[in-house]
Amino acid sequence: MDMLFIKGKYKSALEVLIEMKNQDVKFTKDTYVLAFAICYKLNSPESFKICTTLREEALIKGEVLSRRASCFAVALALNQNQVAKAMSIFSQIMNPESITCSNLNIIIHIESNMLDTLIEILKNAAEGNLSRFVKRHAFSEEVLARVREKVKDVPALVAGFDEIYGKLHISGQVTTYTLDALLCHTPRDKKSHTLLLNKRTVSRRTFQPLSQSLLAE
Repeated sequence: MDMLFIKGKYKSALEVLIEMKNQDVKFTKDTYVLAFAICYKLNSPESFKICTTLREEALIKGEVLSRRASCFAVALALNQNQVAKAMSIFSQIMNPESITCSNLNIIIHIESNMLDTLIEILKNAAEGNLSRFVKRHAFSEEVLARVREKVKDVPALVAGFDEIYGKLHISGQVTTYTLDALLCHTPRDKKSHTLLLNKRTVSRRTFQPLSQSLLAE
C-alpha cells in the first residue's frame, strides 16, 4: 500500500486499504496515517466518507490517532467543504503546535469567515514576545495568499494584514512550501513514515532549506 502511494496510485492503494479492513487487519498508528493520506490525495466524497468511517471506528475502539493522521483528515474535510467536520477534528488534536496545524487552523478560520479572530492569530504570531529558543508559528505563502484574498474587500482588515505579513516575512515565519507539501513532509526522526513522502513532488533535498524547528512534527 505504501509503495502504491509513493507511485501516486491512490485508487489502487485505497483498494488495498479496503481489503485490509474487510479482513479485519489491525491498523497501527502508521497505517492510519497512510490510510488518511490516501483518502486526502483522492479528495472525493467517497474517500472522505471512508476516512470519516475509519476515524470514527478507531475512536470507538479507543485508538489514539496521531496528530499527523488527524491533519490529513482535517485537510480532506476542508477540501470537501466540510468545515464543521474539519473544526471538530482539529479541536480534538491534543497538541496542535506544528507548522501544519498552524496553517490548517488559518484555513479553518478563512472558511468559517472568522476574519477578526484570524487576523488576531496572525498578529499574535508576528508580534509574540518569544525568546529565540521558543519555536514560532510559521505560515505557508499559499495560505497567506488565501488570507489576503479573503480580506481584500474589508479595508479595516487588509491594512492590518499587510503590516502583519511584512512582520512575518522579516522574522522568517513565511515558507514557500504549500500546505500539501507540508502535509506530506516526513520529519527526519520519523523513519517509520518515510514511505509517506510523495517522491514525485517532494523530496528530502527539497526541504533542506527549511528550518528543522519549523517542520518538526
